[in-house]
Amino acid sequence: MDDSQLIEHTLGSEPVYDGVLLKVRRDQVMLHDGHQTVREWIAHPGAVVIIAVLDNGNLLFERQFRYPLRRIFTELPAGKIDPGEHPLDTAKRELREETGHTAKLWRHLATMHPCIGYADERIEIFWAQGLIYVGHQRDHGEHLDVIEMSVADALLAVQDGEITDGKTISALMWADKIHSGAWPMPE
Repeated sequence: MDDSQLIEHTLGSEPVYDGVLLKVRRDQVMLHDGHQTVREWIAHPGAVVIIAVLDNGNLLFERQFRYPLRRIFTELPAGKIDPGEHPLDTAKRELREETGHTAKLWRHLATMHPCIGYADERIEIFWAQGLIYVGHQRDHGEHLDVIEMSVADALLAVQDGEITDGKTISALMWADKIHSGAWPMPE
């Protein structure tokens, strides 16, 4: 398959906004047919989401207020990758900080790209098992409730529109497939 007609070539790039978390870029690009156009996109440092499995089979979730939509969301533990930080180290740090748990077993499951039309963000999906509660270490100003839920109940919450967070829904697909035995646990 020849993909050359799909590739866009950057002619120039300029910063539009340089924030603490997000950086907005405006690029001039050349299309395969010779036309030029503009692409505006957000540079994001990347993130992780953790499927944290308790000994009883339930998963850890967090309930927290998300300012852009001004409401409380139920989501799996997650967080931003810091500069120079390995994604597994981010996952371990975020699970400990937010839920107070460490894990004996860690597996990387997949990479997802939640906003391919306007951002380069990637989210690494991790499986954590053999959880031990050691106490949370939340960031200043970080307020959340930690709850547990079965995979089946979480999927019902997705179906009912109670869980709408994209990274959580994607990670729950993995949790459901592994839990049911349809997909093997990666080595």
